[in-house]
Amino acid sequence: MKRYSAAQVRPSRPARTEQPNVARESVHPVDRHVGQQIRIRRMQSNVSLGDLGAGIGVSLQQVQKYESGKNRVSASMLYELANCLKIPVSRFFEGLPDPETTEDQQFAAEIDEKIAYISTAQGRRLIEDVLLLSPRVRSRVVALVSSLVDDELEEQN
Repeated sequence: MKRYSAAQVRPSRPARTEQPNVARESVHPVDRHVGQQIRIRRMQSNVSLGDLGAGIGVSLQQVQKYESGKNRVSASMLYELANCLKIPVSRFFEGLPDPETTEDQQFAAEIDEKIAYISTAQGRRLIEDVLLLSPRVRSRVVALVSSLVDDELEEQN
């Protein structure tokens, strides 16, 4: 390391411009999918965030980060999650397209969007309430929703 005397001035470095790091700012689709699967499997098992965190030795906040895909889940942690939820590790990858094909990527994005909605409180409540209806009323609700969507699409065009 070069030393400078008090009389000498250290040459200034050019100012670093902050360039957004795409890898840091965006969540990889596989990480998002695995996180959504963790959330879905946790809710299906009726396990709270805190209980799952305690079961795998991390904080509730860390489980939230795993579920959002903001923090990647290591292989050993996936193993611990699967063990705690009593499911095979492969369940976290169900629904992902084959990496060798690119044609399924749009389909996977649509599935991820649906899974994301279902895993929200509003999505769960909607499904729970609809399941309380008789099959005849359920089909009428679906027809009503389809009609509303058609009207919405017409207004947008």
